[in-house]
Amino acid sequence: MSQTAAAGSLRSADKAMATDTAASAPRPRRNGVLAVRLVVLLLCLIWLVPTVGLLVSSFRSEEAVDNSGWWTVFTSPLDFSQWTLQNYSEVLGENEMGTSFVNSLVVAVPATIIPIMMAAFAAYAFTFMRFKGRDTLFVIMVGLLVVPLQVAFVPLLQLLGGFGLVGTFPAVWLAHTGFGMPLAIYILRNYMASLPRSIIESAEVDGASHFRTFWSLIMPMSVPALAAFAIFQFLWVWNDLLVALIFLQTDTPVVTSQLRNLIGELGQEWHLLTAGAFISITVPLIVFFALQRFFVRGLTAGSVKG
Repeated sequence: MSQTAAAGSLRSADKAMATDTAASAPRPRRNGVLAVRLVVLLLCLIWLVPTVGLLVSSFRSEEAVDNSGWWTVFTSPLDFSQWTLQNYSEVLGENEMGTSFVNSLVVAVPATIIPIMMAAFAAYAFTFMRFKGRDTLFVIMVGLLVVPLQVAFVPLLQLLGGFGLVGTFPAVWLAHTGFGMPLAIYILRNYMASLPRSIIESAEVDGASHFRTFWSLIMPMSVPALAAFAIFQFLWVWNDLLVALIFLQTDTPVVTSQLRNLIGELGQEWHLLTAGAFISITVPLIVFFALQRFFVRGLTAGSVKG
């Protein structure tokens, strides 16, 4: 009886130790996750502070901006005498920021849609169609990512100038399309390679053409990758200054070009510069927050196999 009781006591002790070990094991992992979240939160706050300062300054009067920092508004939040909408009214009206805003939309929207559509067709061909030199051509296409944009400016100017397109919207559309195609093909091809082959094989058995398969099956399933590249391309085109100055020139200024003019003409009038700067970032913020739920899925799909 004593041996049985001793064995039972040992088993109880082992179970208690196992329970204690299982209960204590997740603690380091939880602490690590908490630390990562705190670091990410801190980084977000650091990046958010300049944006908040820009927004606050854009609504303050010229006298308030010149005499005190934007953070002083939190010491006297009920002092409404320092707030005004005159900055936006002056920037949009007298300084033609509104026209530049429309020009940026005219440039950015087609310069985002055109490379997405062309790259989607190319990515489908590289993924699901068999032809000679497919892998070599794909490597060459992706290798163009390392070519600096400045190298292509002179040849493109000569080519587009021969057709009389320099200084027009199609010139800057084509330039942005050429510069964005390698990255678009790379992202979309990696994503399409992760899609189940059985769906494509079933479409082939049913007699569907490549175009029908691409448009009815692949495109709807590739929405995350398309949205991820759309964010990249739209932000790059919207924030671009160099390509717009070279191919669109100064007759039709975009937001970034007009903002540069505000800096040159107005100098230290920060209340107007902050208003113009905040206008320039509103559309990119809307695009990112509208598509951000697809962003990580589109970038990471196809990166891990198995």
